[in-house]
Amino acid sequence: MQVGMIGLGRMGANMAQRLQQGGHEAIGFDPVPEARARLAAEGLGSVDTLEALAGALEAPRVLWMMVPAGAPVDATIAALQPLLSPGDILVDGGNSFYKDSQRRADALQQQGIVYLDVGTSGGVWGLAEGYSLMVGGDAAASARLSPLFEALAPAPDRGWGHVGPSGAGHFAKMIHNGIEYGMMQAYAEGFAILQRRADLVPDIAGLAELWRHGSVVRSWLLDLTAQALAGNPGLDGIAPYVPDSGEGRWTVAEAIELDVAAPVITQSLIERLRSRDGEAFADKLLSAMRDAFGGHGVKSTRPAAGP
Repeated sequence: MQVGMIGLGRMGANMAQRLQQGGHEAIGFDPVPEARARLAAEGLGSVDTLEALAGALEAPRVLWMMVPAGAPVDATIAALQPLLSPGDILVDGGNSFYKDSQRRADALQQQGIVYLDVGTSGGVWGLAEGYSLMVGGDAAASARLSPLFEALAPAPDRGWGHVGPSGAGHFAKMIHNGIEYGMMQAYAEGFAILQRRADLVPDIAGLAELWRHGSVVRSWLLDLTAQALAGNPGLDGIAPYVPDSGEGRWTVAEAIELDVAAPVITQSLIERLRSRDGEAFADKLLSAMRDAFGGHGVKSTRPAAGP
């Protein structure tokens, strides 16, 4: 099949390569010339405008967006709409908010264009290992694109599936990433405790490697943790600052809206926010309160006075 890949960053370029390796024709577009050059270096074709991309694809076209969530997706759709025809399929494989995907599907349906929201997991390892694909939207369109999903997935018969109507793919990916937040936080906290007792377990990298085989906590995340610790046991040069890309926030908001208790995911999000507070005003205030009611003293940031 032919597919136009829009967005040739860490995910999009690798997905285009995997599709090409699976026997499909992937044509890439990215507004950044260097991104197109990197794809060309891998032997894949690219174009420098969306107009050229639409013109290079046979009707009915399949275009796959891997662009940042929010305004960039809406801007890309607005630019594509005059170029598309009824029967074309537009895939959003990024981390869009599921309600945005529902809105976009409804709007494009009036033009006869099918919009599939495909939650995509696999990160930078997807080229070699394959991607987990959660497809939302029209079931017939999903079936039509099954050869693409089979090529991208770890194996043709597993790792991908049509999970529900419009919005379902990105909803499933949102919850997937919320779970991921909690798992990562648990690993981080456990290894932090271990690191404080180096007298008992001096080689936590070795322990992580041990747990990778047969332990009930083994997972791909543990594999990556073991790899990180083996290469840099002290995590030197890594700032204790943890960003988030939005899915954890959306998951927590959804849990609140649905009256579902999700304390682990919620707390893992809070810990990420906490990691970015360089001033830690709340902790300073806690210290001041302890001193005020109990005379416990505070730890000063001022240098000690000289003799």
